[in-house]
Amino acid sequence: MRILLILFIFFFSYTTYSQTAEEYYNSGYEKYENKDYENAIADFTKAIKIDPGYVDAYYYRGNSKDDLKDYYGAIKDYNKAIKLDPDYVKAYNNRGNAKYNLKDHYGAIKDFTKAIKLDPNNAMAYSNRGNAKTPLKDYEGALADYNKAIELDPNYAMAYANRGFLKNFLKDINGAIEDSTKAIELDPDNANIYVIRATIRGRLLDQKGALADFSKAIELDPNYAGAYFSRGYVKYFFLKDERGACEDWKIAESMGFTQGKESVAIFCN
Repeated sequence: MRILLILFIFFFSYTTYSQTAEEYYNSGYEKYENKDYENAIADFTKAIKIDPGYVDAYYYRGNSKDDLKDYYGAIKDYNKAIKLDPDYVKAYNNRGNAKYNLKDHYGAIKDFTKAIKLDPNNAMAYSNRGNAKTPLKDYEGALADYNKAIELDPNYAMAYANRGFLKNFLKDINGAIEDSTKAIELDPDNANIYVIRATIRGRLLDQKGALADFSKAIELDPNYAGAYFSRGYVKYFFLKDERGACEDWKIAESMGFTQGKESVAIFCN
């Protein structure tokens, strides 16, 4: 009788066991860290179904959607996270980034400003706000934000890169090169920074330097379609390497990069 009772308890426990919200969240977070965003979303959704007040599950589901370029879906999740926790600094910052990607620059600035109000030492929020001010032609304000970000965090590579990009636009080419090179020193594995410096070098007519930086960006991120397109541009128009240019543009086209497709149609047939 005791054996039957033990077997019944074991069987009942096994058949009725279900994962907790925390377990689904932890599983989703691990998948998110491994860039398995779709399955991460599925796990975060299960965590939220069990616990509708799980604020971090909304936040990281929003991050996962953002990485899949579902910016509207990301904003909905950030909205929910902020409703549950009105002082959630990272949610304001990331919602601002999603709005920036949707070209809602004023909305992005509002979110970054709120993040700064909640955390005045948040270097990332200052740098991101600078990014949002630039398309609105508030160059002075953008420069001030980048300067503040660097003051708060002298090792913040992207703040130097963003400031360098702005200085390039403002024709402070030497300052732009200095900032972008500093950014690379701080974060030598960041493909985006090499692309920024390549663009600046191109403006200086240092086409071989630009080619080297675009190539390094591609080495670091072989799926960087924009880097292939830009490298092709340098090869075709400045280095007279038409074959190499068309190879790069075809790769960009295969990745769905519209300008790569257009360049192939115009220059490679």
